[in-house]
Amino acid sequence: MTAAERLAELAARYWSFECAEFPFAAIQASVATDAVAVFRDSAEDHARRDGAAGDFLAELDGIATAGLSPQERATHALLRQELENIRTEYAVSASLRPWLLPVGPDFNTIFFANSAVLGTLESAGLYVERLRAFPRFLADVQGNLRAGHAKGIRYPWAVLQAAAANTRGIARQAPAESGWYGAFKRATLRGDRFDALAVQALSVIETMIIPAMHAFADLIDGPLMAGARSNLSCIDAPDGRAYYDWSVRRFTTTAMTPEDIHALGLAEVARLETEVAALAADNGFAGDVSGYRKRIADDRSFIPESQDALRRSLESLCKRVDKRIPAFFGRIPRSTYGVDIVPEAVSAALPPAYAQPAPADGSGPGIFWANGILAKCPSYLYPALVVHEAWPGHLMHLAVLQELDHLPAFRRYGAVKYTAYIEGWALYCERLGVEMGIYQQPHEHYGRLEMEMWRACRLVVDTGIHLHDWSRDQAIAYMRERLALDDATIAGEVDRYAAFPGQALAYQIGNIRIRDLRARAEAALGDRFSIRDFHDAVLTAGAVPLDVLDMLVEDWLARETGRLAA
Repeated sequence: MTAAERLAELAARYWSFECAEFPFAAIQASVATDAVAVFRDSAEDHARRDGAAGDFLAELDGIATAGLSPQERATHALLRQELENIRTEYAVSASLRPWLLPVGPDFNTIFFANSAVLGTLESAGLYVERLRAFPRFLADVQGNLRAGHAKGIRYPWAVLQAAAANTRGIARQAPAESGWYGAFKRATLRGDRFDALAVQALSVIETMIIPAMHAFADLIDGPLMAGARSNLSCIDAPDGRAYYDWSVRRFTTTAMTPEDIHALGLAEVARLETEVAALAADNGFAGDVSGYRKRIADDRSFIPESQDALRRSLESLCKRVDKRIPAFFGRIPRSTYGVDIVPEAVSAALPPAYAQPAPADGSGPGIFWANGILAKCPSYLYPALVVHEAWPGHLMHLAVLQELDHLPAFRRYGAVKYTAYIEGWALYCERLGVEMGIYQQPHEHYGRLEMEMWRACRLVVDTGIHLHDWSRDQAIAYMRERLALDDATIAGEVDRYAAFPGQALAYQIGNIRIRDLRARAEAALGDRFSIRDFHDAVLTAGAVPLDVLDMLVEDWLARETGRLAA
């Protein structure tokens, strides 16, 4: 075989490996799987993945990149990065530090259930068996937590307290109203056999899953609280600095150090403070940004009257955005999406909104989820949230990626592993909304700046916590001084950065890179620059780290320059 053929064959085998090891990834990609355990997280699972990654890397080392096309070189680089990440993750004992906030393994089961489609009796029966497997998954995670605790890994008390409360909130839902049962309520199947399966599902939820959730919470706010840290830095643990450095590299997909990122964050906050000051002055608050921010924060008219009112407002705004999409994008996906509200019982630790992509086979829609705690989703944030989470942000981006059937499967469905590209694009879309005419009121423009300031603050606060050992109060105070968000949301964000080191850094770093790529293309093409073509080049790169995105956009720019010069 040629090098390209060997690479394609290796990429296909790697995707099969991913589907076997992570059945939920296969389900999201609409790959047929009869796996009962949707999530697998035992010590044996992690060790097996590490060994397999080593074998794949040895094969990849034997494939030369000379003569490969740009997309093939991207595939080669991505395979190396993903395999090395698996090995490093194992080396720094990341599995012994499972993420508990803003969502943890408990919420992952809900996330899966929200996307489940029961189109046949067979699929309904398999779904019930998958529900039965959830307690085993939670038990494996508890085993990892206990092993980490025995090794000396301690979580901050604030993280444990919030995580336990979130898990108990999930467990308090009535079985018939829980996310796990939602698939049966959405199904169009009818008949005695289906009804019997529905009864089984309710029994599993009541007698197996809910007790398992309580046992999970009992471990978190019980034994794990013994020796819990008052400070937040993950560096204060065995292999802590190596773990944080890996987390930063993983989520930013750059070689930036935590020190570099802290300095960048301070500069970005200063830039945005200038923009907010100018907006405040335009609205009668010259020299009084804090007064302008307080007026917005205290204005109760921005809080929706009900969850139904919130949903209706977002649905209307989504349709207004959809109308503008063809003017800015040449490639528009076939997928559909809708708006829904997160149950209030599980909303406390969640952000104002998040996106759940549609299954790749089109069997269900994407969902733009808005927080069920109304104060966390004020109307001045609506335009920025819509273009970030729905179209042209996450839901549109992920739908485009799923349709890129010329790319290896692991690149079409691996978006979750490339946070800087995915979140950077969504944050870029927030500013793009200005060009699209989405922001119509001054407070909506403030909302956009608030959202970007939020992401810039993350650069400072995440590194402040883990690198400079900021206290929780210090981190909260830094954000409260610069944001109109309510205190509960800010505190939840700080706990998120403590619990999920490095992840929050990806948003603004990816946003800056995509803006830089656009500026480079505009400078090179001048009047011949096409915003539609540039967006298509970024969207169709496939899920990639930022250096590979650079390479692919540069290749597009070279081809575009040559085409226009011909």
